[in-house]
Amino acid sequence: MKEERILALDFGEKRIGLAVTDPLNMFGYPLATYLNDSKFWDNLSKVILEYSVVKIVLGYPLKESGAESASSKAVLKFKEELEKRIRLPIELIDERYSSSIAMERIIQSVSSKKKRRDKSLVDKNAAAVMLEDYLNSVKK
Repeated sequence: MKEERILALDFGEKRIGLAVTDPLNMFGYPLATYLNDSKFWDNLSKVILEYSVVKIVLGYPLKESGAESASSKAVLKFKEELEKRIRLPIELIDERYSSSIAMERIIQSVSSKKKRRDKSLVDKNAAAVMLEDYLNSVKK
């Protein structure tokens, strides 16, 4: 039997970063970045099946003050679409610092400056940061 995992999504107008937990749901790993286009839903369905995903954690962009941002509305609209297409629990998680933390990690671990400029690398790593935040919050 496959272990059940949690998937994190870092939604963007152009790209969506994905991260998945390890089989024991202790760590979050960057998985992939897909273009936010018509093929996204097929790709997402394949990932959900392949990794036996039981829950989705969706990054929710808030302003520094904690208030909703312009991007928050786009994420809520995306969440509605997710709920229509995917029959899994979906939880919103504050993603305020995930991209900057992801960028720091990339700078530390990727030596090539050309590779560091790959925006898809930031998207899937930001999803991993959110997933780790989520896992830490449920452990407490």
